[in-house]
Amino acid sequence: MTTHLDGNAAAGALSELFTVDITAAIARCAGCAQTGPFADTHLYVDAPGLVARCPGCDAVLLRVVTTPTDTYLDLRGLTYLRVPNE
Repeated sequence: MTTHLDGNAAAGALSELFTVDITAAIARCAGCAQTGPFADTHLYVDAPGLVARCPGCDAVLLRVVTTPTDTYLDLRGLTYLRVPNE
């Protein structure tokens, strides 16, 4: 049985790619259209990278995999990621 963390656990890995706090951004699932803070996503870290899933329909929203030479970021499960201006 796999357990998940909340999206806040992705803050460290995502801070290496973005200069803003992505966990505070509003995400919209491409599968069920649920909208909410990225911090509310279900984050799985027991894969070869990070996998964030929608708390509503369990669809994959985001994948982040880091290799020694590159970082792969897959956001195809999100309709958008809205980042508030400071």
